[in-house]
Amino acid sequence: MSRQVNRRQLLKLAAASAAALATAGPGQVAAEVAGAGMVCTLLDLAKCVGCEECVNACQEQWQKTVPDPVEPIPKPFPDRVPIEDFSKRKDITDRLTPYNFLYVEHLEFKYKGNDTELHIPRRCMHCLNPPCADLCPFGACRQEANGVVHIASDICMGGAKCRKVCPWHIPQRQSGVGLYLKIMPRYAGNGAMFKCHRCLPLLEQGKKPRCVEVCPEGVQQIGPRREMVAKAVALAKARAKADCGDEGRWREYIYGLTENGGTNTLYVSPIPFKVVNKVLMAEHKKLIKQENAEALAAGRRPERGPHGRPHMGPVGDVMDHVKWVSWLVVAAPVAGLIAGLSARNKTGGSNNER
Repeated sequence: MSRQVNRRQLLKLAAASAAALATAGPGQVAAEVAGAGMVCTLLDLAKCVGCEECVNACQEQWQKTVPDPVEPIPKPFPDRVPIEDFSKRKDITDRLTPYNFLYVEHLEFKYKGNDTELHIPRRCMHCLNPPCADLCPFGACRQEANGVVHIASDICMGGAKCRKVCPWHIPQRQSGVGLYLKIMPRYAGNGAMFKCHRCLPLLEQGKKPRCVEVCPEGVQQIGPRREMVAKAVALAKARAKADCGDEGRWREYIYGLTENGGTNTLYVSPIPFKVVNKVLMAEHKKLIKQENAEALAAGRRPERGPHGRPHMGPVGDVMDHVKWVSWLVVAAPVAGLIAGLSARNKTGGSNNER
């Protein structure tokens, strides 16, 4: 005789299934990623004087690791895919490029009627759940156990999926380099992607990233994420109290804590980031217009899309919808089972009544 499932048993089964899915789903991933083992940097923007020692040290250490392209660079097919070549502009330091992993934003503006300066070192945010690493079709972008997100440029095909899914469009492409040249140069890709890897080879030796090491003002701290988060929150409360008299508004003075589900780069500003981002966007608009004019004058095609200068606006969790799609893939069989049991229960009840 078959065992019938009543409503109470059905609800218990549903609850157990939901609990199992929650345990193995996005919640667990988020908890593990934010746990011990990940290193995080905290930048106090009130201390940065804009000297760019960090930029110089980064270029000296890593620029030589980015190869020069073949000449001429193969023209990609289809033609809508642009050639991106910074090999003759390695001296650029006011934006991200394949040869420049770090730059400093220099902002001058009025705030509460006063002339104000703010200097902001910019590089990869090293997200807790990085879409660039999770969605790279070739597995070239990776996240290490210590939280560092980096691109294995020797296997990267330069498709720029990482840049497209990054909320800040951080990775930069250098055409004419990389694996695609050995396969089908016109059809298989368009170079390789490059970005800050937070001096991973040095971290693995127990050393600090170069930008942290050389800063004369102590703008950056690096350590376990939980420790850096605690320091960042305390600092943000102090900055909020000093600026608006209300430390309860501290979230307005911290960036990277929750953006894109959380990152391993935390900024604390003496000015709300809503104000900072407004100034940034206005400055970027001017710079892009100027750069496009210079490109046309030099016979280059102006860049399309992001120009290597990240915003500092609100960012939802890019991977959230991907997580839920994955969850539903797992949940679908369970939902089907529950639905089947429910239908069977109803049928069994009807038979008993007859």
